[in-house]
Amino acid sequence: MNLEPLLLRLDRIAGGSRASERIAEEARTHPRTVRAFRAVTILLLIELVLGIVAVVIALVLLGRGEHVPLSVWTRSVVVLGMTATLFYFSWRAQLGWSWGYSRLRLFSKIFPVVTLVLAAIPGFYPVWMITEQIIFSLILIGVADYLDSDHMRDTFRRPTPPATVQG
Repeated sequence: MNLEPLLLRLDRIAGGSRASERIAEEARTHPRTVRAFRAVTILLLIELVLGIVAVVIALVLLGRGEHVPLSVWTRSVVVLGMTATLFYFSWRAQLGWSWGYSRLRLFSKIFPVVTLVLAAIPGFYPVWMITEQIIFSLILIGVADYLDSDHMRDTFRRPTPPATVQG
C-alpha cells in the first residue's frame, strides 16, 4: 500500500508554502547531513523513552495510591504527541523536504522554552516531573544544535528566486 499520496497531503498542511521544496539528492545524502540526522534520531529516541518513563512513573505512583495531578497526565500525553510530531518532521527532512527541517528546527527551539517556563511554576509539577522537563529541554537543545550547524543551514537554505531582468 502506497501511503505517499496521503503523506504529501499531510505535508501540504504541515509544510505550508514550502511543502513542495526539496533539497538536492547530493545534499540529502552528504555524510555530514546523514550524520546530523542520525544524531537527531538518537536524541528523539531518548526523548521518546523519557516520555514513556514519565508515564510509567505516574502509573506506579497511582498504583501505590498516591495522587498524580492532572498536569502530570496532560504533560505526559503532550510530550509523547510532541515527540511523534518531531519524528515525523525529522523523517520528512531526512527525505529532503525543506519544510520538515524548518519545522523541526523551529520546534526544537520553542519546546524547551515552553517546558522550562512550565517547570518554573511553583507547585505545578512534582519534583520528578520538573527533572524530566529539564532533561527533555536539554535534549531538544541538543537537537537544535545539530540542526543549526553551518552545514545543515546551508543544506536546507531557502532557494533564492531567479533574478528578474529590468528593461
